[in-house]
This record gives sequence, structure tokens and C-alpha cells, in this order.
Amino acid sequence: MNITPIKEIQGTDLSSPLAGQMVRTRGVVTASVRRGFFLQTPAVEWDQAASDAIFIYSPDWPAIVGCELEVSGEVIDYFKHETARPVTQVHLDQVRIRKSPGPTVKPIDLTARLLPETNKDMARLLNSLEGMLLRIPAGQTFIAPSNPYGDYVLAMDGGRPDNSLLRSRHGGVIPSADSHLRWFPGFRVSNYNHAPRLNVGAKLNSDVVGPLNYRVDAYQLAVNQPFKLDPAYISIEKSALKPTAGSITIMTLNCFNLDPHIESAHKVMNPDQDVDDDWGDGRFHTLAQAVVLQANSPDIVALQEIQDNDGAELSEVVDASETYQLLIKTIEQLSGVRYQWIDVNPVMGADGGQPGGNIRNAYLYNTERVDLVPDLTRVLGSGKPCFEGSRKPLLAVFREKHSGEKLACINVHLASKRHQNSIFAPHEPGVDAKLGVRVAQAAVIHQEMQNLSKAGMLYYVTGDFNDTEHSQTLAALTLEEGSNLVCSLPPEERYDYNHRGKLQVLMHGIVPTELVLNNRAQYEIIHGNELIGVTPGEQSDKPSDHAYVIAKIQLAD
Repeated sequence: MNITPIKEIQGTDLSSPLAGQMVRTRGVVTASVRRGFFLQTPAVEWDQAASDAIFIYSPDWPAIVGCELEVSGEVIDYFKHETARPVTQVHLDQVRIRKSPGPTVKPIDLTARLLPETNKDMARLLNSLEGMLLRIPAGQTFIAPSNPYGDYVLAMDGGRPDNSLLRSRHGGVIPSADSHLRWFPGFRVSNYNHAPRLNVGAKLNSDVVGPLNYRVDAYQLAVNQPFKLDPAYISIEKSALKPTAGSITIMTLNCFNLDPHIESAHKVMNPDQDVDDDWGDGRFHTLAQAVVLQANSPDIVALQEIQDNDGAELSEVVDASETYQLLIKTIEQLSGVRYQWIDVNPVMGADGGQPGGNIRNAYLYNTERVDLVPDLTRVLGSGKPCFEGSRKPLLAVFREKHSGEKLACINVHLASKRHQNSIFAPHEPGVDAKLGVRVAQAAVIHQEMQNLSKAGMLYYVTGDFNDTEHSQTLAALTLEEGSNLVCSLPPEERYDYNHRGKLQVLMHGIVPTELVLNNRAQYEIIHGNELIGVTPGEQSDKPSDHAYVIAKIQLAD
């Protein structure tokens, strides 16, 4: 069996021409990860056409970084799932240490100048760098908070900052309508002892070096060493909107699969992900603080991602009364305000979300300020194909006690973007398979908005739309007679969610345009959750993965 150069194994296309063949190759180990190691040819100039590195799949033999090895094995094009791009690997059969330590491998600097503007050119460049040792120089800004997996994302601010990017006051990146799929450099730290908790806006103070790895439908450096940073401190924001006579304030609160129960591992689908302790982690208390201290005890709280009383356990329980009662009790202890709750139980397992959780939308409301009109509460979309397996919008009508005026609230959680293709997918990159579903869901909701208007009823549509203000989904909701209150905010404030370093707005507030024209609707995004990191290696203790949203509707002129 002859020596095969690494470049020939890797190939210049997505698939390797040697897939399925036994080969022997050699190179220097640049990083060792959980399931293998990266091998790179030393002292070879990168020609920007193909990589000079390869991943060696070797879960049972951990290689020492810096060694020069000769390895043999079968070339495999590994597919994570059916829409993923192939990753070329060599499944280790035999190995021989040629020299320890081996020759030095010089990393390639990953800078703003190197990165192209289009996704197609970016995909081509990163494919040619796959497995290669790269260096991210100090001076960049972290644009995503740390997560439980040790992932970090950066904007290339050192050397030549990209002044075309819209930045939030905290240093985050807000993509434009035509750049929402843009890739930003990042890295994963495998040793959590070297992975600090950090917030958006922190600065990288030391170089980061590691091979470029393709995983979870994206590229990131595989890093083993610690790094230095300047931390960023995010203060807890507080709304200026307060309840007043003749108006209604509505807070929108995504509760991140909230339930009062510690699941039994043998009763859930995935014990590693589905067992949690929301009460013990303080999430009920933090959500109560958000309602009282940050949103000034609003008249109504529109809740998403409420789970039933036994959480993700696979049972016949669908009732969520204990979840509401615990949240209401915690709010009352902080404020003295006693909220009531209203929901409509979903059919068991019919509305998507975490298996066993029976996720749904709901409302809390302050009976000192508003009355519920109970006979008008109902879910929308039942029996509609676009809402099959998806959370149903909940419509409830509230009467403000001082004026006697009514407001209809529609609380939504539209179909997830979870199945959107990666921008690096070999077929239909970036295509969102559920976009058509969300547009159809929006049409159902818009019909209800029209019905309410014809009946002389003011409405407010809120919740998690899983789409941005520029999307077809929001266009189908607003048309000519509706207005999105998000668009009343300055562009640099329009975000409530952080997706791999890209700040975007997924929660919205839709009202009749007449309210906007008459200055009878105000809107705020209470930033914080989407900017604050969690400790890598630990389960997230964040109360929500969204910012909080609040609106104030003046009911009469």
C-alpha cells in the first residue's frame, strides 16, 4: 500500500475520490479530540484549492499532539444526517510514530481579509481549509454568549473591522435581511476547565489556534488550550412601560420548557437532555423577577413553552396547573400581585416540542387590572394541516377595568426553524423547509385578525414567530392593515435572540395600523438573556433563551 498524500485523500470537491479505499498517509498531529485526531502535512504551502489535513477517526487510540505519524485505514465520507455535507475521514487501522515531537506546523491566520463576502465563496474557502491548523488573532469581539458545550463565536474586529455590520450597543452583530445566513468564525474548547463563561461584547486577548472542524452543520476550530479575554458585563434592563388606567401592558415571556417536576430518567425519551430541575435551578424565581422587577408587573403575561405538570416524562398527563401555580406563587411573594392563568390543554403529544412535555401557550393576568372574557378563549388552527404537530395560537379577550374597553390577544409559537438547511449543505443550502408552513400559519392568524377588526375589536398578536421582521411570515401577518411594533424600534435594538452570533428578532407585536398612526402603541425589548452566557460543561440555568418583550396598548383616544 503506497503513501497517499493528505490532499489527495481530502480532495477538492465535497466527496473524496478515494472513499472506500484503504490508504496510508502521514503527517503531524495538530489536535486530539474525543473521537480521533487531526493530521496535517508539515511545511506545505496552502494553495487555497484543497486542504492538506485530514481527520483520523480513532476513538480508542488518543494521539499525542505534535507527533509525526504514519497511519493506514479506510477513507470514509461521513454524513451526520441525510442533508449534511460529507466529511472525509480515515478510519484508523494501523499507526506508526515516525518522530516525537515532529516538525512544526505553522497555522494560517484567519482574518477579515481572508474571508469572502458570499456564502458560496465562503463554503468553498472553508472546505479548502477543513482540518487545517488555523489561528484567530487576539482583538476580536465575542458575539455569542458561552453555551454549555464550550462553543464561542467572534466578529473579526482586530486588524480590519467590518464596518458594514450593524452592531448593537453591547457589541453584538445584527444581520441585514440579505445577510442573515452569514458565517462567523468560532471555536469549541473541549476541556471545560479552559472554557470560561462569557457574555456578548467580551474581547479576545490572546490568539486561539486549532484545526478547522466541520460539525453540527457548521465550521469551527477545535481548541484544546485556554485563552485570555476582557469580560463584558451585561446589566439587567428594566422597562419604562407601566400599567396605567385606560391601557393594557402585555409582556411576552418564552419560558424555555418550564415545568415544576424533576423527571425520572426511565420515563423520558432522552435522559441526558430531558431530565431537569427548573425549580432547583432557580428558573421560576428568575422568571418571576423578570415579571415584577423588569416588566413592572404587567397586566397580562403571554407565556410560551409551558410544559405539563410532569415535564418531559412520557405519560398521559397534559394538565399544567402546577406549573402555573408555582410561577404565580413566586411572583406573588415578590410583588404581592396575585395573577390568574388561562390555557387550553393540547391533545397529548399533538403540538410538538420536547417529547412528553405537551408544550403550549398560555396567559397570566392581573385581576386587579383586567377581567378575562372566558367564553371567547379558544385555540386557533385546530384541524388545519399547517398546524398539525405544531403549537396552536391561543386567543383570549381581556377587559380593562377602568375603561371597560376590550383587547383580544393572540399568543403564537409558530413552526420551528430547527430543520433549516445549513448554509454549507451540499443541496439547497440555507433552505428553510418550514417557511411555507409558517406562512400558512400566518394566513390562518391573519384571517382571525380580520374577523376581530370587523367585529370592532382591537387586537395584539405576540409570541415566538420563529421568523424575522423581514420574512414572508411577518409580511403575511401584517399586510396593509397591520403593523409590526418591532419596526418602531431603532434597527440596532431589533433583536431578542442570538443564533450562533447573529442577533435577530423572533418575537413581534402586531397591532392594527391605526394604533400606530395615533401613537397608542408602545413597544420595548428588555435585553439580557440573549447576551448572557452559561458555564460550559454545566446544564443551562438561563430562565429563557429569548429577551423579554413588552407592549403598552392605549385602548381609547
